[in-house]
Amino acid sequence: MRKREQDSRSVSTTTPALDLIFDLLSDRRRRYALYCLSDRTDGVADVDELTDAIVRLENETGHVGQTEADQHRLTVRTELQHSHLPKLADTSLLEHDPRSDTVRYWSQPSLEEWLEHAKHKEL
Repeated sequence: MRKREQDSRSVSTTTPALDLIFDLLSDRRRRYALYCLSDRTDGVADVDELTDAIVRLENETGHVGQTEADQHRLTVRTELQHSHLPKLADTSLLEHDPRSDTVRYWSQPSLEEWLEHAKHKEL
C-alpha cells in the first residue's frame, strides 16, 4: 500500500466499518473505479478516465452486454456521476468536483486491504 499526502480538512481519520467496506465493494463498477483510483500515485482522475477504465475492465472480464459501445460508455458514466461517486463521496473516501469532473481518492488502509484482495481474485 502506498501513502499519500492527505489534506487534513477533507480526510476522515476514522476507519470505515466492515459493513460499509463490503457495501462499497459489493458493486462491480464501484470496485473497478476504486481499482483505477488506487493504482494512481496521486489518487486523482477525471470522470472520463474512470469511465474508460471501467469500460475496459468490463470488456476484459466479459461483463459487457449486447449494447452498443457508445451507449455502454454513456451508461457507465451516468452511473458513476449519479450513483457511485456520490456514494463514495458520502463516505469521505473520495472527493468529486462536478464542475471539473475531477475525482480525488483518499486511501484508507482497511479498505485498501479488501480492495487489493478483491482485485487479485477478480482480475
